[in-house]
Amino acid sequence: MDKDMNLVVIVGGGHAAAEAAIALRIQGWEGDIKLISDEDVLPYQRPPLSKGYFHKTVTSAQLLIKKQALYEKANVDVMLGLSVVAIDRLSQTVTVSSGAIIGYSHLIIATGAQARILNIPGAELPCVSYLRTLNDANNIIANIKSNSHLLVIGAGYIGLELAASARKIGARVTILESFERVLSRVTNEQMSGFYQGLHKDNGVDLKLNIGIEEIHTTEDGYVATLNDGSNVAFDHTVVGIGVIPNTGLAEAAGLECDNGIVVNEHTLTSDPTIYAIGDVSNHPNEFYARNIRLESVPSAMEQAKVAAANICGKPKIHNSFPWFWSDQYDVKLQTAGLSQGYDETVVRGDMTQKKFALFYLKKGKIIAVDAINSPKDFMKAKALIPQGLTVSKDKLADITKNWFD
Repeated sequence: MDKDMNLVVIVGGGHAAAEAAIALRIQGWEGDIKLISDEDVLPYQRPPLSKGYFHKTVTSAQLLIKKQALYEKANVDVMLGLSVVAIDRLSQTVTVSSGAIIGYSHLIIATGAQARILNIPGAELPCVSYLRTLNDANNIIANIKSNSHLLVIGAGYIGLELAASARKIGARVTILESFERVLSRVTNEQMSGFYQGLHKDNGVDLKLNIGIEEIHTTEDGYVATLNDGSNVAFDHTVVGIGVIPNTGLAEAAGLECDNGIVVNEHTLTSDPTIYAIGDVSNHPNEFYARNIRLESVPSAMEQAKVAAANICGKPKIHNSFPWFWSDQYDVKLQTAGLSQGYDETVVRGDMTQKKFALFYLKKGKIIAVDAINSPKDFMKAKALIPQGLTVSKDKLADITKNWFD
């Protein structure tokens, strides 16, 4: 057994894990650092997988979050192609899939999330893909050509981004969504309508309020049977019906979990030597006065810095304001804040010109904004919303004046 009680073990291979490893050195950690990832490549950026990497404008080398030389310079032992299979909190050790047992003084869990699996007959066929990893992306790219028919199941951001990327290379695209509008969990009817129009204008066959019952093979390829009795023939399908946080390791170790691993404002779990960061972390947010779990690169990186600082004896609180982005066709969406709980909305700008901002308000206070090709509104909102900004609806809607003056 490798037992070093001046060792930080990081479990995971995404943004949070990579950032935490380097942040520890920046914050002054002098002990050993081991990063254990079950993938066989260095931690890489995942958002470009559905966009730039798909279009070949971003290479696999450019995907890397940190280059190998930086890990070497920071003396981080990156252990690839291995998974942590158990945590023994009493002995402060982790067991690795290789059989090795590694002792730790501090443990950072950054295991992320996994795709929610489609549970229908035929879901195991080779035509069915999910997008979470580089290998997933390579498989999807290999199966989608200009003459392909792509079936996208689920109209969340991943599904819509892949649909846009497939249309860009000339593939036919059909989207199936079980709800009555796209992005129904994260935006309002107006913004859903905008994206529905955007995809229809770009030739996507969008089928709403419909489910899929079965996938089967034919002489010509694959066919999906829908719950209205109709069939859709296709060449490949990508399923994007949400994700599930990877809490299995934490649950088996007896850590408190509830839609993720529950942590405090310092990213510390119910165990004083274990931290959890990134998509798997369910953390408190002061502005929204509740715990939230975010699938967000900026949030993951900020949490990593907070965990590193606290491990190094420099108390720090994680309270960053959530923000996200999505690129589809010629439209860049930038979202600041969480819109859940809004009671009214205001549109600033012209939705038909693909340049506007949709503000979400609760009791007169701005709680979030969706900015379409409007970076100035996004940047101002991102900075000002956490301050509890209240702006009149008339002022928000008046494009001849700055709403933030």
